[in-house]
Amino acid sequence: MSLPVVDYLKLPEGGDPYLEGYKCKDCDSIFLGERNVCSKCFARGTLSAIKLSNTGKLYSYSIVFRSFPGIEVPYISAIVDLDGGGTVKGNLIDCDPDPEKIDFDMPVEVVFDDALGRKDKDGNSYISYFFRPIS
Repeated sequence: MSLPVVDYLKLPEGGDPYLEGYKCKDCDSIFLGERNVCSKCFARGTLSAIKLSNTGKLYSYSIVFRSFPGIEVPYISAIVDLDGGGTVKGNLIDCDPDPEKIDFDMPVEVVFDDALGRKDKDGNSYISYFFRPIS
């Protein structure tokens, strides 16, 4: 059995994984994670779940050279603006951690894969999401 690493990563039975956001019907803002109040316009009860896009553009990134034991470095921590709305932080993969090879606004896709071999106490594996450049 596979488990999502975050609550906004959905693993529907018999379907493809996706990221879920919540969209305010009053101001059209989109957020990750379930909530009752819009963080932009403060409206209550106006948020509904939506499936977020699997494509977007790189907004910002940082190349990480020091991390916890067992985490391979360097890796690229990225913030992506998804097409259609929503901003998500994750790791950029299949890209050299070299600023000369990373472009702001470059198109990326969301991919879902094993969460670096992590398992829960019962041996269930975790599924995570990553960003990959679209060539």
